[in-house]
Amino acid sequence: MTESLAKQKPRAALAALLLGLGLALSSCGLGGDGPDPTAGWTAEKLYAEAKAELSAGNLAQATRLFGRLESRYPFGRYAQQAQLELAYGHYRLGEKEQALSTLERFSKMYPSSPAMDYVFYLRGLIHFNDQLGLLVKLGGQSLADRDLKASRQAYDAFRVVLERYPESAYADDARQRLRYLVNTMAEGELSIAKFYWIRGAHVAAANRAQQLLQQFPDTPAIEEALVVLILASRELGLTQQADDAERVFKLNYPNSGKLVAGLSKSSRWWEFWR
Repeated sequence: MTESLAKQKPRAALAALLLGLGLALSSCGLGGDGPDPTAGWTAEKLYAEAKAELSAGNLAQATRLFGRLESRYPFGRYAQQAQLELAYGHYRLGEKEQALSTLERFSKMYPSSPAMDYVFYLRGLIHFNDQLGLLVKLGGQSLADRDLKASRQAYDAFRVVLERYPESAYADDARQRLRYLVNTMAEGELSIAKFYWIRGAHVAAANRAQQLLQQFPDTPAIEEALVVLILASRELGLTQQADDAERVFKLNYPNSGKLVAGLSKSSRWWEFWR
């Protein structure tokens, strides 16, 4: 009996300790230093304080307040705007996944919202910034291992803004970013085609160059894509395809020296990173 009680006392002490710790943690505020100062705040006050923090440049604090507003008043008059502000805050803080999930949640809850143009625009911005590091440069990294997923996701989002909401306040900026993305994706495809050519993968190089010509016909990358297609086709013995591509090249770029350079055995035209 005595041994039984001895065993129970440490357990009781541990339970009391855990209970006290739980109560202490639950009373912590936004900064974890004490009671939550926002306890009992109305939705209106939370929103006003969050906007004030945002205006003051306190992005992390503003995002926390918008998050509390959304969780406490999910169906109130400020709920929709709080979600949008929360998504923007996550975006500015570099929290890509949180921003995208917040936008996805908003789209499901308010599919008919007049702010859907902003939802697609912000989604495009998130992917747009993510793709800036995706243009591949040689440096021990295989070009074939990289893709243009972020660029395409940004492209798709901005295209929705232009097609569904042509009068949107975000349409002009979306259009400019879309133009940049098209050129970026074309350059990315060209880089991969060149990579295959350098490695002697002539079939893959020709296919990638042909794909670029079909998908991005009005971009600066077309000139070198034709060179890759011509050279790869000749290596593969596809004389007709090479001749056709060369005719198109000479018609569109009569003063270009890139094909002549490419045909030279000593040429290093493909070392585009130098």
